[in-house]
Amino acid sequence: MTATPGSRSTGALLLCRAEPPAVRPPAQLLREQLLLSPAGSDWSVLVPEGKPWLDDGEPVDRVVTGWATALAVSAATWPVLALWWDADRAGFTLAAGFRRTVGYTWLADGTPAGEDEAMRTFADRLGLDPVLDVQALEPLTRRDPDADAHARIVGLTAVLARTGLDLPPGLTPGDGADRLRSAAHAQGAELLEWSGWRDAVRAELDAVEGGRLGPYLRGPRARLLGAAQLAAGVPLLAWGVGRRSGGWATAGALLVAHGVFGLAYDRLRGTPS
Repeated sequence: MTATPGSRSTGALLLCRAEPPAVRPPAQLLREQLLLSPAGSDWSVLVPEGKPWLDDGEPVDRVVTGWATALAVSAATWPVLALWWDADRAGFTLAAGFRRTVGYTWLADGTPAGEDEAMRTFADRLGLDPVLDVQALEPLTRRDPDADAHARIVGLTAVLARTGLDLPPGLTPGDGADRLRSAAHAQGAELLEWSGWRDAVRAELDAVEGGRLGPYLRGPRARLLGAAQLAAGVPLLAWGVGRRSGGWATAGALLVAHGVFGLAYDRLRGTPS
């Protein structure tokens, strides 16, 4: 596939391995304008309403990597895949809990610029078939004069379709941010609005308590997790602010916020330690 105007536009999508009700609370904590929509079985997609990479002058991959990291840390039980592209490159970043993010990049003409091991780690963390799915991903790591960066990320989502991913019509990786936003609105995507810290915190606690981590976020375990989040979040926040990186500063701020929430969890719920 040769390069097309759509593949040279700048844009991003956040694919979450969870249903919209689970994604909504942590996504609201990002305090960004995002559109939320179902994207198949056990998948949701977040579409940026704005273009912070233009407003802040920060590369799109750095912005969405910070968002994905913050969401994955907040969620703890499901991974977040950030797809991004601009005039020169395209790629993905996978965030899963406190694990180090893994990513891969292609140049605009489709030339692979990542490590094969990163693709294998990607497959493992998403629970893909270690034989069939990994074999389907391997062509994405080889040179192909007929596949540009747009074709590469579309091919990646085609492999993920085996896990139930089904992007809404019009949400095509590689298209410009304006087109993605219009398509999301046309499909009835939910606009996530910031309702203030009190409502956001309670919504997040309700979501966590009703999920798999609920029984483990009280007492000593809650305090241990909260302390770990604070220990990781404070330096990350300082690093992001120092380098004027909005995405990483957001991730650090959310880690700090979740650390505080975890330490206060028992008191908020009135549960004895």
